[in-house]
Amino acid sequence: MKSDSSLVIPKRSEESVVANDQRPLNNEPKTNDFSIIGKPTAMVDAAGKTTGAGKYTDDLSLPGMLIGRILHSPYPHARIKRIDTSGAEKLEGVVAVVVGKDAPNPYGILPVGHDEYALALDKVRYVGDNVACVAAVDEATADQALELIDVEYELLPAYFDPEESMKAESDLIHDNKPHNLEKDYHHVFGDPEKGFAEADQLAEARFIANEVTHAAMEPHSTLAAFEIDSHTGNRGRLTVQSSTQVPYYLQHKLSLVLEMPMSQIRVIKPLVGGGFGGKSEVIPLEIIAAIAARKALAPVKITYTREEVFWAHRGRPRTIIDLKTGIKNDGRITAVKARVIQDGGAYCSYGVVTILYSGALLGALYDIPNIQYDGYRVLTNKPVCGAMRGHGTVNVRFAFESQLDELAAKVGMDSAEIRQRNLLQPPCITVNGLRVQSYGLPECIEKTVERSGWKQRKGKLPKGRGLGIACSHYVSGAANSIIRSDMPHSTVNIKIDRDGGVVVYTGASEIGQGSDTMTAQIAAETLGCSLGRIKIVAADTDLTPIDIGSYSSRVTFMAGNATLRAAAEVKKRIALAAARKMNCAPEDLIFRDDILYKQGSAPPAVSKAADDDVTQSGASVSGRVEGQILRGSLQQKRKDEGPKDWMTFEEAVVAAIDFHGALTGTGSYAPPADARGGKHKGAGVGPSPAYSYSAQVAEVTVDEDTGEVTVHKVWAAHDCGRALNPVSVEGQIIGSVWMGMGQALTEEMIWKDGMLMNPGLLEYRSPSSVESPEVEPIIVESIDPEGPFGAKECSEGSLAATIPAIANAIYDAVGVRLHESPFTPERVLAALRAKKNAKHINLTEGIDPTSPARFREHGGSLWYRGKGPKRHPLDPSRRENLAQAGGDD
Repeated sequence: MKSDSSLVIPKRSEESVVANDQRPLNNEPKTNDFSIIGKPTAMVDAAGKTTGAGKYTDDLSLPGMLIGRILHSPYPHARIKRIDTSGAEKLEGVVAVVVGKDAPNPYGILPVGHDEYALALDKVRYVGDNVACVAAVDEATADQALELIDVEYELLPAYFDPEESMKAESDLIHDNKPHNLEKDYHHVFGDPEKGFAEADQLAEARFIANEVTHAAMEPHSTLAAFEIDSHTGNRGRLTVQSSTQVPYYLQHKLSLVLEMPMSQIRVIKPLVGGGFGGKSEVIPLEIIAAIAARKALAPVKITYTREEVFWAHRGRPRTIIDLKTGIKNDGRITAVKARVIQDGGAYCSYGVVTILYSGALLGALYDIPNIQYDGYRVLTNKPVCGAMRGHGTVNVRFAFESQLDELAAKVGMDSAEIRQRNLLQPPCITVNGLRVQSYGLPECIEKTVERSGWKQRKGKLPKGRGLGIACSHYVSGAANSIIRSDMPHSTVNIKIDRDGGVVVYTGASEIGQGSDTMTAQIAAETLGCSLGRIKIVAADTDLTPIDIGSYSSRVTFMAGNATLRAAAEVKKRIALAAARKMNCAPEDLIFRDDILYKQGSAPPAVSKAADDDVTQSGASVSGRVEGQILRGSLQQKRKDEGPKDWMTFEEAVVAAIDFHGALTGTGSYAPPADARGGKHKGAGVGPSPAYSYSAQVAEVTVDEDTGEVTVHKVWAAHDCGRALNPVSVEGQIIGSVWMGMGQALTEEMIWKDGMLMNPGLLEYRSPSSVESPEVEPIIVESIDPEGPFGAKECSEGSLAATIPAIANAIYDAVGVRLHESPFTPERVLAALRAKKNAKHINLTEGIDPTSPARFREHGGSLWYRGKGPKRHPLDPSRRENLAQAGGDD
């Protein structure tokens, strides 16, 4: 950063007190001479989560609280002709029933995508779309009432395949979206045709990545309650407590739909049991609960069942990637051309951003001089896709890293070496306008190659066992806000009282990633105080300043910088007051370990007992100042002394409050102008103030009789700038690899005519602890010049490398290139049998996993004989002359 850099990396002047004097300048050698930063630190909320004392949304209750249940559409596409709620309203225990007309204003997470309604108005657009909500005294009554709501539908043609949906001329999913096309973008950087002409080797293929979802442990849950206005007796302010990653956005959308001022809406985020992007936009139940509470005149809580979580979805879309890459014989990439089609589901969600990320982040990993990108976000009659860990990059990275391996084989080059041949030379700006400053990818590749024994073992393992390598990267927050505002992306307030307690107010959402701990570490390190002094107040729109949310790995970089600046402002005030007491210049003070002392002098030997602080004079002092210096206390004795060589943090705080009055500080962060990208259409998505980098090697075996793939170990190196909390960084690397392995091998949402066939954790099959391999996390520190203490993203960038690393390892093991994920035993076995020219067995519905042409549907039937609900209008059980029960496979 240029104009604001003095706030982060101060010069040695009076301003130097704004940052910890122990912190090195970014052009100094790497060091870890910190008291808190870089040390393994337990999460500040760990005790509450591990003991069960912590409260998640569904744990909350209010007097008179009602339970809400939602009626969902059984049809993928239908017009609502009539809704009769009278039967439900008459049921004893039902307090209110709400439908679309109770909240007819549209909303959406993006300004360009306000196409959702809390409850359907005119038609439903997917199986699971929201039709009505009942608020009742208990769950059983609410469920019974749902059965009494009579809805008459007019069925419409439905679209399930994005390539077919793009051909639609009539019965569109949204009337204002011709051909069911949400958005398309076409970018050309450099001269791709010239680049392909100069290439010595070309590869061109179609890749398919099937749909996956977040599978967070905590289901979505919201509790909404209106206060009674004490002056009028009428309905007053609304308080919503919800499992959200974006409290500010939720407050904003509630204001739009309910037509209430934002000042009359309070959003509180309790503990969140995992998000991964699935809670990074406003989910229908969050608004439905408020609508129901308004009508019922009572608090209403709605918690999704697991099946409803799958219907709410917002996960990674099914994606078709048509990819062409050219290289020279020396391995240098000359051009890349990608055509990407995403199956976005029935509404916009983050779709415009997702399709742009898929193209923009072809850049900033390798030096690619020529790029052509054509991206299509297509609407289908399926649950909505949105943001998921590694948003927009994962599926395209699977295709690119797989194809790069194929090209390396064509020119007889090692897979690791071809990646090293195409490294960026930072600081630089990529051909598509992305600014790269810190770049640890070279070291990531070196570390994984070294730790895995790549050079000694690659291609030399027993038959059926192989190694694969791949790389990936991700943003440290988006440089441009999705809400088209010039306001800061993060703001933090800090208040310190006379007792020496430090309260940090941040709007950033702790969702398990450790943001509260990061905030506390930065504040404590900057102020030179102990971590135990820090109290975090987070994600409460009445108390905390605006932060635009926990998504796109933005919190460490953006909220971290805001915290550092707020702490620096407070520190400056403390230093000015303390310097007067110590008869020195403010810039001569060092803040460390709850002590202020002069540069050049040894820090005092201060030991700490359980209740008292014992100083070098042997005197004891109560740590409870309680608004004044106590008569006869050490503070009083030391106050009466002359100039001091050192002061305790409490003494300095009291001096600063006496000198300045209230001791507060505010820090904000917005990315610098030169990090915000180019001017072409869609240029706002992709730029970031910093990028993380990852390289991975996977070791697998493949059972050639069954097609089963076993991952034995993954070596994963991640460039996180500086590891503020190494144990947390390692956990994020392991989690990213584990999640990537799920998409690589087992996780897949299976569809049949718009019906999700596996809407439960048992059927969806995330890897269990038994299936999880050893993951060796390797931290690489490139020390970003603008990150807080040099830190940047560490929680998403590693995921995308796992899938192609496993794919490339499968090829090394058994010689088949899989172009469709996940790499299930059926797909692997089909590829192996085709390679051996074995007798054909239709394991994959006619789709060749090494050269997939289209998406495939589940081959089974949607119905079964006997008792049970009619679950879908296309079930054969609804027709005359019933066929025998069973599926095609």
